[in-house]
Amino acid sequence: MKKIEAIIKPFKLEDVKEALVEAGIEGMTISEVKGYGRQQGHSELYRGAEYVVEFVPKIKIEIVVSSEEYANIAINAIKESAHTGKIGDGKIFVSDIEKTLRIRTGEEDAEAL
Repeated sequence: MKKIEAIIKPFKLEDVKEALVEAGIEGMTISEVKGYGRQQGHSELYRGAEYVVEFVPKIKIEIVVSSEEYANIAINAIKESAHTGKIGDGKIFVSDIEKTLRIRTGEEDAEAL
């Protein structure tokens, strides 16, 4: 099993969700997060005063899939749908999941997904 975490621009969430649904990925968890990467924030003008926004608002998507094949499908769907070609498009992280348990039924691993 693989866990895919993607940090994307907020306005791309609906595009990414649609791409994942079309790819057959059924569930995901979404969080509103803030952070910065290489751009390290940016300056904005508000009521004539300039201030620095150190942490940029982003969306974090978390998905757990049963196989390497589904992981690659999900990664490609996210990569294609979140891409704008501009700085701050985001990142995708992939890690191994050792165990999954559905609390309600007691199902484990692939059956729990």
